[in-house]
Amino acid sequence: MLIVGLTGGIGSGKSEVARRLAELGAVVVDSDLIAREVVEPDSDGLAQVVAAFGEDVLATDGSLDRERLAEMVFGDDDARARLNGILHPLIGARAMQQIAAAGERDPDAIVVQDVPLLVEAGAADRFAAVIVVDVPPETQLARLTELRGMSEADARARMATQATREQRRAVATYLIDNTGDLAALDRQVAEVWADLKCRTAGVG
Repeated sequence: MLIVGLTGGIGSGKSEVARRLAELGAVVVDSDLIAREVVEPDSDGLAQVVAAFGEDVLATDGSLDRERLAEMVFGDDDARARLNGILHPLIGARAMQQIAAAGERDPDAIVVQDVPLLVEAGAADRFAAVIVVDVPPETQLARLTELRGMSEADARARMATQATREQRRAVATYLIDNTGDLAALDRQVAEVWADLKCRTAGVG
């Protein structure tokens, strides 16, 4: 089994790369999706978040009010560290369960773990290879404001909490330039996949 990390800054198009890798045969372990699962209603994760931040983080239906929680931790390093201290162990444990299950189903599986904050967590060394989806900051900003409807100030603030482009590029085994069209993205993903297949076959 080959375990590969996938990361990229907000607005880089990392999810598009993950989707294409899944279509090619990768087992994608999505850390964002797991982050939602571990704080579902009645979960231990949600109980821990409420204990740490109060019942104001709950929506009227008892689910986590993500926007409210984001407001509470955004720009507050201590609060964000407290939240990460709750979520990261839960996300990590669930991800390991999914990876182990993939290995049991197929010992030659290529598992791609989609980790938005891979660089920030210092996790690059945990993977056999790291795929970085790369775009310039101005492209990130344009996508966040034009496609996601963020204000420029909000977009810049979100970008500022993440690793720099240079820091992400420094850990890349594979660098995917996502400034072009979808055909260009498809070609690059196919090339990365072919190389990963060679690795699992012991070629190259």
